[in-house]
This record gives sequence, C-alpha cells and structure tokens, in this order.
Amino acid sequence: IDTAGTLCKAANELKRRGARRVFALASHGLFSGEASVRIEKSCLEEVVVLNTVPANDKIASNPKVVHISVAQLLANAVECIHDNKSIT
Repeated sequence: IDTAGTLCKAANELKRRGARRVFALASHGLFSGEASVRIEKSCLEEVVVLNTVPANDKIASNPKVVHISVAQLLANAVECIHDNKSIT
C-alpha cells in the first residue's frame, strides 16, 4: 500500500456493490503522502500490514491501521538456517 488511493476506491466500490464490511491486508505498508488521511476517511474498517516498513507518526496513530510483527517469523528462519533445517 503506497498512497492508498486505489485501495480506498476499491473499498468504496465493494461497499457500493453491497459489502457490509471491508478490510484490507497487505505485506508492506509504505503509506506515502495522504495515505493516512485517505484510510481514516474511507469505508475501510481495518487495514492490516506487516511491520516490514517503519511506520510514520501519522500512520502509527491511525486507529484503522494494525501492524503485525514479523519478528518471530524471522527468528524462526534464522534458527532453522543456523541448525541446517528447512525453513518451509
């Protein structure tokens, strides 16, 4: 998610076509420009992203945006590599 323009338009279209609730999930949230304002004003109920990109102050304080940590996933991968085990 970069500026969230397309995301918010898609969410509005889903609502227009009868969706009761709209959520968005993405791997990386860049949240450039007016992304936080767009998400805040949108019909999106929640936007979930991994914490692979540091959040700016605006997006960190946006109540609709949830960041999920990848720390344990990375720790498990490092441990498997160290122990010569498969990471799949």
